[in-house]
Amino acid sequence: QVHLVESGGGLVQPGGSLRLSCAASGSIFSINAMGWYRQAPGKERELVAAVITSGNSTNYADSVKGRFTISRENAKNTVTLQINSLKPEDTAVYYCNAFLRPYDRSPNYMYWGQGTQVTFSS
Repeated sequence: QVHLVESGGGLVQPGGSLRLSCAASGSIFSINAMGWYRQAPGKERELVAAVITSGNSTNYADSVKGRFTISRENAKNTVTLQINSLKPEDTAVYYCNAFLRPYDRSPNYMYWGQGTQVTFSS
Protein backbone atom coordinates (compact mmCIF):
# COMPACT_ATOMS: atom_id res chain seq x y z
CA GLN A 1 0.00 0.00 0.00
CA VAL A 2 1.09 3.53 -0.78
CA HIS A 3 -0.20 6.60 1.03
CA LEU A 4 0.09 10.23 0.08
CA VAL A 5 -0.74 12.69 2.83
CA GLU A 6 -1.13 16.40 2.09
CA SER A 7 -1.01 19.29 4.51
CA GLY A 8 -0.95 23.06 4.47
CA GLY A 9 -4.21 24.12 2.87
CA GLY A 10 -6.39 26.93 4.21
CA LEU A 11 -7.72 30.43 3.70
CA VAL A 12 -5.42 32.98 2.14
CA GLN A 13 -5.95 36.71 1.81
CA PRO A 14 -5.36 38.57 -1.45
CA GLY A 15 -1.73 38.39 -2.46
CA GLY A 16 -0.98 35.98 0.33
CA SER A 17 1.17 32.86 0.37
CA LEU A 18 0.70 29.26 1.32
CA ARG A 19 2.88 26.18 1.40
CA LEU A 20 1.48 22.75 0.63
CA SER A 21 3.35 19.61 1.58
CA CYS A 22 2.89 15.99 0.63
CA ALA A 23 4.60 12.92 2.02
CA ALA A 24 4.55 9.54 0.33
CA SER A 25 4.89 6.43 2.46
CA GLY A 26 4.38 2.69 2.31
CA SER A 27 5.62 0.25 -0.29
CA ILE A 28 7.80 2.48 -2.47
CA PHE A 29 10.71 1.17 -4.54
CA SER A 30 11.26 4.29 -6.62
CA ILE A 31 9.42 7.48 -7.50
CA ASN A 32 9.43 8.61 -11.11
CA ALA A 33 7.63 11.89 -10.59
CA MET A 34 5.56 13.81 -8.08
CA GLY A 35 3.24 16.71 -8.61
CA TRP A 36 0.20 18.72 -7.70
CA TYR A 37 -3.17 18.88 -9.41
CA ARG A 38 -6.18 20.97 -8.50
CA GLN A 39 -9.91 20.84 -9.05
CA ALA A 40 -12.17 23.83 -8.71
CA PRO A 41 -15.96 23.46 -8.33
CA GLY A 42 -17.56 22.53 -11.63
CA LYS A 43 -14.21 22.10 -13.38
CA GLU A 44 -12.00 19.21 -14.33
CA ARG A 45 -8.88 18.32 -12.41
CA GLU A 46 -5.85 20.02 -13.91
CA LEU A 47 -2.10 19.76 -13.55
CA VAL A 48 -0.58 22.59 -11.53
CA ALA A 49 3.07 21.55 -11.30
CA ALA A 50 5.19 18.44 -11.47
CA VAL A 51 8.80 17.46 -10.87
CA ILE A 52 10.57 14.55 -12.50
CA THR A 53 12.97 12.72 -10.23
CA SER A 54 15.54 12.10 -12.94
CA GLY A 55 17.17 15.42 -13.67
CA ASN A 56 14.86 17.24 -11.26
CA SER A 57 13.08 18.93 -14.16
CA THR A 58 9.86 20.81 -13.44
CA ASN A 59 6.69 21.59 -15.35
CA TYR A 60 4.09 24.27 -14.54
CA ALA A 61 0.67 25.23 -15.77
CA ASP A 62 0.83 28.57 -17.57
CA SER A 63 -1.61 30.07 -15.07
CA VAL A 64 0.77 29.55 -12.14
CA LYS A 65 4.18 30.21 -13.68
CA GLY A 66 6.12 32.78 -11.70
CA ARG A 67 3.84 32.41 -8.66
CA PHE A 68 4.07 28.73 -7.69
CA THR A 69 7.22 26.74 -7.00
CA ILE A 70 7.40 22.97 -6.71
CA SER A 71 10.27 21.20 -4.97
CA ARG A 72 11.19 17.64 -4.02
CA GLU A 73 13.13 16.12 -1.17
CA ASN A 74 13.92 12.77 -2.67
CA ALA A 75 15.36 11.18 0.47
CA LYS A 76 12.11 11.82 2.34
CA ASN A 77 9.70 11.14 -0.55
CA THR A 78 8.13 14.56 -0.10
CA VAL A 79 7.02 17.28 -2.45
CA THR A 80 6.05 20.84 -1.61
CA LEU A 81 4.23 23.55 -3.48
CA GLN A 82 4.94 27.15 -2.53
CA ILE A 83 2.02 29.33 -3.57
CA ASN A 84 2.59 33.07 -3.77
CA SER A 85 0.40 35.95 -4.92
CA LEU A 86 -2.75 33.90 -4.61
CA LYS A 87 -5.60 34.79 -6.94
CA PRO A 88 -9.33 34.02 -6.67
CA GLU A 89 -9.03 31.53 -9.52
CA ASP A 90 -6.53 29.52 -7.48
CA THR A 91 -9.32 28.43 -5.14
CA ALA A 92 -9.59 24.67 -5.46
CA VAL A 93 -8.91 21.35 -3.83
CA TYR A 94 -5.24 20.56 -4.38
CA TYR A 95 -4.22 16.92 -4.83
CA CYS A 96 -0.79 15.45 -4.45
CA ASN A 97 0.16 12.92 -7.09
CA ALA A 98 2.99 10.40 -7.39
CA PHE A 99 4.00 8.18 -10.28
CA LEU A 100 5.99 5.43 -8.69
CA ARG A 101 7.10 1.83 -8.66
CA PRO A 102 5.89 0.08 -5.47
CA TYR A 103 8.43 -2.74 -5.72
CA ASP A 104 11.38 -3.82 -7.86
CA ARG A 105 10.49 -4.65 -11.50
CA SER A 106 6.90 -3.54 -11.09
CA PRO A 107 5.28 -1.08 -13.49
CA ASN A 108 4.86 2.53 -12.46
CA TYR A 109 1.47 3.37 -11.00
CA MET A 110 -0.29 6.65 -10.27
CA TYR A 111 -1.28 7.41 -6.69
CA TRP A 112 -3.31 10.27 -5.27
CA GLY A 113 -3.68 12.01 -1.96
CA GLN A 114 -7.04 12.91 -0.42
CA GLY A 115 -6.74 16.58 -1.29
CA THR A 116 -6.41 19.79 0.66
CA GLN A 117 -8.58 22.88 0.21
CA VAL A 118 -7.03 26.20 -0.74
CA THR A 119 -9.41 29.15 -0.65
CA PHE A 120 -8.91 32.75 -1.66
CA SER A 121 -10.40 34.86 1.10
CA SER A 122 -11.46 38.37 0.14
